[in-house]
Amino acid sequence: MRLDKLLERLDYEVLQGSDQIEITTLINDSRKAEKGSVFVCISGAVSDGHVYAADVAAKGAAALVVEHEVDVPEDVTVICVKDTRYALALMSAAYFGYPADKMKIIGITGTKGKTTTTYMIRSILEGVGHKVGLIGTIEAIIGEKHIPASNTTPESYTIQKYFAEMVKEGCDCVVMEVSSQGLMLHRTAGILFEIGIFTNLGKDHIGPNEHKDFEDYKRCKGLLFRQCRLGIANVDDKYFKDVFKNATCKVETFGFSENADLRAENVRLVSRPGYLGVAYHVSGLMDFDVEIDIPGKFSVYNSLTAIAVCRHFQVPEERIKNALKKAKVKGRIEMVRVSDEFTLMIDYAHNAMSLESLLTTLKEYNPKRLVCLFGCGGNRSRDRRYEMGEVSGRLADLTIITSDNPRFEEPQDIIDDIKTGIGRTDGKYVEICDRKEAIRYAIANGQPGDVIVLAGKGHEDYQEIRGVKHPMDERVLIAEILDELKEEGAQSRL
Repeated sequence: MRLDKLLERLDYEVLQGSDQIEITTLINDSRKAEKGSVFVCISGAVSDGHVYAADVAAKGAAALVVEHEVDVPEDVTVICVKDTRYALALMSAAYFGYPADKMKIIGITGTKGKTTTTYMIRSILEGVGHKVGLIGTIEAIIGEKHIPASNTTPESYTIQKYFAEMVKEGCDCVVMEVSSQGLMLHRTAGILFEIGIFTNLGKDHIGPNEHKDFEDYKRCKGLLFRQCRLGIANVDDKYFKDVFKNATCKVETFGFSENADLRAENVRLVSRPGYLGVAYHVSGLMDFDVEIDIPGKFSVYNSLTAIAVCRHFQVPEERIKNALKKAKVKGRIEMVRVSDEFTLMIDYAHNAMSLESLLTTLKEYNPKRLVCLFGCGGNRSRDRRYEMGEVSGRLADLTIITSDNPRFEEPQDIIDDIKTGIGRTDGKYVEICDRKEAIRYAIANGQPGDVIVLAGKGHEDYQEIRGVKHPMDERVLIAEILDELKEEGAQSRL
């Protein structure tokens, strides 16, 4: 492919060489440099790609895309652009033949609800014959292939590579989570979304490695609605108008409000032994009853979002209702049967907003006790720990403080911060640093009528300690604990 073809949607300046040369590969990782490559120098949080300019030139790279001058041999073409992250996104789209133009792309942004909603939408659309690719927090799904995710929204090159594979697999739609980080770092630049969705906004992802402040977080969320045809928004969220103030798309709304275009009415909780759900009536742009096997008000919002999207694909009401009954997401209010007397679930709630929403929802089902087990990730905002501790102390009858992904921090330091938050309440708590032992304590001490939530890890099957991801799946831990308790019970009867 010729270099100028890759650059055709960008403003750029040729500092040396020619933009008419042939290119073999597009890279932004200096380790992948080879003869004929074009290397995009990204200024990242950890390292600056410009530092590796001479190295990639020595490996045979034919061209570099930079933000400022670099010292490389005269036979290497150097292209200067204003923002190399933005350039990488548009060059990646060109490199893979603009695959997003061959499918309808649905993007979902918001503090919580993104993952569950993507799976709901995919379930409904696949049920009526669409072939749907998915990119999100848990995984990317391309045909029968499931690729574990490392970021909610991957790097732009990876997104375009996935899109190209989806086109090859016959996908006509893609539903993807679009994080504020992804928008801020131009990972989705150049994509025209058929539909952009706003679920809600809470004060999360503020910190040295994320957003500098809440205003920046709001601004980045709003970027999605400057690159989509239709925006579908939660009108009940207090930041809805802020997020959409610079929107250039047509806007539809959903929610409980009378002002919503698609409304949930007559909401009722459904509770049976081993089952928590919610039922409601959809009114406004559509008119039918629906029941979901996931409890709570936020499940109403998630399903309303899916319904609002699928209306634009002319999905029949019965297909929507049946698909919503089947839609399940690993680690999102995932019920794990451990007893006939109490309920245990795994959920990804890992910030104060999502934890408060979850615990408030579960309290509405009037459990005998609401038990919340959680920890907080290391090398993230300390405020999150105080806030989550305060939320659990206020809403749970018992909090079990444990370890999450301590990363490069001491687990006990994180636990102490959580205890500071709980200390602002009258909440009862125990602290058990080892997560397996904490889960064992929760199960062994479960009482009839309890609802026990293991929060924070959700779909994750590892624990990150000192830069190493150690295998740790809560489902596996629960199975091991049940076997151990059973064996101990058998021995005590001997």
